Amino acid sequence: MTEQNFHAMRQAMVASQLRPNAVDDPRVIAAMDAVPRERFVPAERAAIAYVDTAIRLGDGRALNPPMALGRLLTRAEVAPTDSVLLIGAATGYGAAVLARLAARVVAVEADAALAAQAKAALADAANVAVVTGALAAGHGAGAPYDLIVIDGAVAEVPEALVAQLADDGRLVTGLVEDGVTRLAIGRRGGTGFGLDAFADADTVLLPGFDKPPIFRF
Repeated sequence: MTEQNFHAMRQAMVASQLRPNAVDDPRVIAAMDAVPRERFVPAERAAIAYVDTAIRLGDGRALNPPMALGRLLTRAEVAPTDSVLLIGAATGYGAAVLARLAARVVAVEADAALAAQAKAALADAANVAVVTGALAAGHGAGAPYDLIVIDGAVAEVPEALVAQLADDGRLVTGLVEDGVTRLAIGRRGGTGFGLDAFADADTVLLPGFDKPPIFRF
């Protein structure tokens, strides 16, 4: 595969996956059209880098389909001045896209090997910091954040993450509801926070967000 091949595939992704599926923010489209996704997937899967599907990374992890990330970022309305916390950095693709949209990105990844890959891939992105740590814990040292992007689906959003949002800050995520993955957005107002699902979408599951078991007597 040549750079020209990948460029054509990237344009096809924008035309056939993003634009027809409510990814209509010009800045998001431009960022996803510019970032070479093939550099963030295993070499043996580079040929499917732009297919509308999750791409396996090993150890149960995968990159979100492009459409899911595009819809999350569109609804997030990322501003050039935003400080963003990305949960689930994986190999760094989402952080690379956000680096073109926001002022500062802190990308958290629990898997040390994936975090190392992300750091290497994002070495030239001066406004991105990759942090290794538990996804559900976020990165309180960099709080408050204007926006939190959970790049995958979770059973629930932990209070630890909500606490790291600035007042009136936004959070976008995939959400597992009754076995179905949906995309959702929430906004913090004082001590209040709620999520509203806005679309069903195939979204990769992130580890470490299981709901605690309910004990019945």
